[in-house]
Amino acid sequence: MSAIPYSVLDLVPVPEGSQPAESFHRSRDLAQHAERWGYHRYWLAEHHNMPGIASAATAVLIGHLAGATRTLRIGAGGIMLPNHSPLVIAEQFGTLASLYPDRIDLGLGRAPGTDQRTMQALRRQRIGEVDDFPADVRELMDYFGDEAGAVQAVPGQGLHLPVWLLGSSLYSAQLAAAMGLPFGFASHFAPALLLQALEIYRTQYRPSARWPKPYAVVCVNMIAADSEREALFQFTTVQQQFLRLYRGDAGKLPAPVQSLGDTWSPRELMAMEQTLARSLVGDQEQVRHGLKSLLVETRADELMFNGPIVDHQARLRSFEIAAELMKSL
Repeated sequence: MSAIPYSVLDLVPVPEGSQPAESFHRSRDLAQHAERWGYHRYWLAEHHNMPGIASAATAVLIGHLAGATRTLRIGAGGIMLPNHSPLVIAEQFGTLASLYPDRIDLGLGRAPGTDQRTMQALRRQRIGEVDDFPADVRELMDYFGDEAGAVQAVPGQGLHLPVWLLGSSLYSAQLAAAMGLPFGFASHFAPALLLQALEIYRTQYRPSARWPKPYAVVCVNMIAADSEREALFQFTTVQQQFLRLYRGDAGKLPAPVQSLGDTWSPRELMAMEQTLARSLVGDQEQVRHGLKSLLVETRADELMFNGPIVDHQARLRSFEIAAELMKSL
């Protein structure tokens, strides 16, 4: 067993030529394999109006995967709380925690996870410009507490569900430290502030009853294969995905290519490289070196891997290699 827990972030990718129903089957299979390979937790993330990501109904999918596994912790990485009433999320996750005791995690994000028009379609209304995210987090946590208020989450009250704060900014690190909560940093798409955020989180941390010490999870893209050539080939899917997002094209997951071609500007390529700077890509030895360096540099309490690969067997192999390496560290 690895001394450092290792986990999966699954955005439930929908490849070109595929439909969400197929992605759900693949996620179920990956979760079952991940459980056998010793992964600690398996998180899904809320996104909307993105044809290439099928995890919009995050709580529903968490229930699906929890029912298909036995010991793996299944959770949200995360629920975009500003899109929802805290009471509704407390009821959803109280239900999940009642069905699957001691296996459900609730990670919370502050961003909407979508565009302005979709925010309106979600009926997401904010009064004025005041940031009420901290108050919403406290309200949500109160629903899981022992004291019954005038409004109760049923189920939810008294379950003390683990709540995490997630983010890609210094704000999230500061809030997690102030509230004494575990913190997950999204360096798979926003690596620039990783080390600074971890430093702020640890130095400003205020111990809480449940978390007397800070606990930091670092999420990175990880594309491993039996050869460097194969890994680099599969990585072109992620590269194309971010290049297209840079142009505002949130389409389905593109198939890998032998070459990215010459249709991308130097500015676009530089932005993509900066976004994916923390990605671990290569054969076993290269990824092993990358994992060791990442752990030394970040002192992460846990690593989480995002691996959007179109070919399902190649994706399974990538996560299998990562598990083998984590166990050997």
